[in-house]
Amino acid sequence: MSEAVIPAAVGDPTSIATDPRTTADTVEPLPLTGERTVPGIAEENYWFRRHEIAYARMLDRCAGKTVLEAGSGEGYGADMIAEVATEVIGLDYDSSAVEHVRARYPRVRMLQGNLAALPLEDASVDVVVNFQVIEHLWDQSQFLRECSRVLRPGGELLISTPNRITFSPGRDTPLNPFHTRELDAAELTELLVEAGFEVARMIGVQHGPPLKELDVKHGGSFIDAQIQRALAGEPWPADLMADVAGVTAEDFVLVAEDIDASLDLVAIAVRP
Repeated sequence: MSEAVIPAAVGDPTSIATDPRTTADTVEPLPLTGERTVPGIAEENYWFRRHEIAYARMLDRCAGKTVLEAGSGEGYGADMIAEVATEVIGLDYDSSAVEHVRARYPRVRMLQGNLAALPLEDASVDVVVNFQVIEHLWDQSQFLRECSRVLRPGGELLISTPNRITFSPGRDTPLNPFHTRELDAAELTELLVEAGFEVARMIGVQHGPPLKELDVKHGGSFIDAQIQRALAGEPWPADLMADVAGVTAEDFVLVAEDIDASLDLVAIAVRP
């Protein structure tokens, strides 16, 4: 299995002058609710890094562009994009997340609003980023139509979501109670095409060699080992905690082969 050829890798003018590193050190972290991942929590590090890899591999597609992150959550991803983009607009429905991003990541121009009615003009952005969000939405089709509306012709929607086949296998309802509908690659493709997009690329996040070794070490599934401990509500064994805390984004790979076996789906969709 070969890694796909994907390179590794705003805001208010009055805020950009603020050193974001200094600001981040003085802002209280968002609580971990289970609905979104946040940086800096040892037990959450695997999931955080699994989300982070999509940002890292897609940064080049945001370089020099006006970017909307629809569903920006804690804001770490929007801030990563702000390193390379001309402007980053963050959007989230949750007021506490909006306030947090404004305080911690001043390079991001943060808005509060509903993803089913994006508060932007038609054809006003070059890229829409939507990572690990669409599975939380009740009207996924309406959201994708809104993404098409605010993108300029030729603009790109970069979207990721857990692969239903591997995330909630054999279940009638999603494993995560915050998920309304999980998707496989064919279902995501169908939604994107129905919303008027051309799907230029569909790739998947999978474990690289270091994580495959941890799968073997922890009884066949590093993920299941974490979920079992979390559901049990018991202290984590020291070796499991150390292994989770040591995961980096580079331990994951993005591949085009065997898409149905991927952990997460990442699509690059183009507005004609």
